[in-house]
Amino acid sequence: MRAPSAWGSFLCVLALASGCASGPSAEEREAARNTFACQLAGERLVVRFELDEARMLMPGGERVTLYRLPTASGVRYSNGTLELRGSGTDLVLTRDGERRPLEGCAPYALPAKK
Repeated sequence: MRAPSAWGSFLCVLALASGCASGPSAEEREAARNTFACQLAGERLVVRFELDEARMLMPGGERVTLYRLPTASGVRYSNGTLELRGSGTDLVLTRDGERRPLEGCAPYALPAKK
């Protein structure tokens, strides 16, 4: 299901992680269900999977959108510069032919309500 304000929900989920006082809304909980936090070369990278897109928040804060491509199994997304492939939480990001595994991928956990 695609939220009407997908990027707004995504950013709000990230803002909650930094200590907002109120608990997550139903929309934020839904966004978190399709979101994974991973490590790329020791830095945090967040991936949110939507209907035909994977939206990534890169370690430096850059937002990147990748588009789903056909594959026999697993997932494959690309924007022509970056490609994300894998299955489950076993994901690899390729840039300029250099394959870099995403490590420690796990579903994003919303912070507990204060």
